[in-house]
Parts: sequence; structure tokens; C-alpha cells
Amino acid sequence: MSKSLMVTGASKGIGAATVERFFYADNEVDDFILLARESEAFSAFLDKLAADNPHGKKVTSYNIDLADRARTVGLMKDVMATHGKVDLLVNNAGYTSPMSIQQIEFADFERTIGVNLYAPFTIVQELLHNGNTFELIVNIASTAGMNGRPGWLTYSASKAAVITMSEVMKEELAIYGTRVVCISPGRCATDLRKTLAPDEDPTTIMQPEHVAGVIDMLASDVGRFVDSRNLVVRM
Repeated sequence: MSKSLMVTGASKGIGAATVERFFYADNEVDDFILLARESEAFSAFLDKLAADNPHGKKVTSYNIDLADRARTVGLMKDVMATHGKVDLLVNNAGYTSPMSIQQIEFADFERTIGVNLYAPFTIVQELLHNGNTFELIVNIASTAGMNGRPGWLTYSASKAAVITMSEVMKEELAIYGTRVVCISPGRCATDLRKTLAPDEDPTTIMQPEHVAGVIDMLASDVGRFVDSRNLVVRM
């Protein structure tokens, strides 16, 4: 049975690594719904998939800034009209601009919450409103959401909310046979991590493909036995 996979923040990092993990495998996932802001990185990634598609899978890309809730609501209607369903959803897109509490601009706090929290909520709710039944939802939070860190107030607050939101989703959507897992990666070599820790050597920490491997496991048969409200993934 063919399955569809939607990944947000699909242009690079954990999002792109997750797409590649499912795209290059001979599996049931053959419809890829990729969301990201318009960028050279996203265009290059899509070109890479088009040039090397060994299993003839379908890729549909949508350029969107997930801070725009109205646009996100409309896009979910379009996704359902075009694809019919979203079996696997990976809410990966994230944003941060780390600074001390005295320096935080409220508009930036709003954008952080908008991308990191409101967007995954809106995507799930609107797809449900449009008749979708998920097999698996993976919400990507962070270990930064498990304890506060100086300079990371807005990011930590948004990710803490994702963890608790996922707990509610897990309970409420179980009746539909939907599994909901929240992943909290530790230090991972992404562009977002560079923003949070610019002096860190990325070769010394976990790589995006390691997190993608965990997501792949969660989507497999054995993933049904991983009953975790917040799965910490770190070296």
C-alpha cells in the first residue's frame, strides 16, 4: 500500500536527511510532500532528488513561510485536494534568534512561537479538519525544551510547548489509530545549531542523518513498540 510523507523544513538539516532516508529506500512511501521557504538550498535539494530517483517516487514541493498561519491553513486544503492523504507527518521546521531577555524583540518571540509551535498545531488541526487520518506524527522538539538555557528563552519556551502539545495529541488521536511521537534531539549539526552555538565544531556532534534514522525506525513495524511521549535522541 502506497504511503505519503509530509516533511516541513525539508530544504536541509534533519528535514532533508529524513526525506533522503525514505526517498532512497525501496519502501511503501512513494508520495513526498515537502514544505520549506523558497531558497537556493531547497531548489538544489529538489534538483538532487529529481536527478537521482531510483524508485520512481513522486515529489511535490511547496514554498511557504510557516509563520504565515493563514497561508498554512490554505495550503493544507490544497495538500488534501492534491494528495488525498498524509500518512506520515514530520513537523521539523524550526526558527530561533538567541539573545538575552533584555534584548528580545516581541515580534521575534512571536515568530519563534509561530514557526515552532503554532505551525505544527495548525498543520495537524487543518489536515484533521479536511478529513485526514494520520498513521504517524513526529513532532521534533529539542532537549532545550526540557530545561532552560541562558540566551535561548524563546526557543526553549517554544520547544517545551511542543513536548506537552505532543502529549495531548498522542492521547486524543489514539482513537484514530494515530501514533504521535515527540523527538527531542540533543546537539545536532544543523544550521539552527550554528545559530545557537556558533563556536562549536559540527563534526564533534550528532549529524542530521542520525536523527533521520530514528524517524525511519519509528515509521517501521518496530516503531509501534516505542511508547515515548518525548524521545531524547543524542550522542
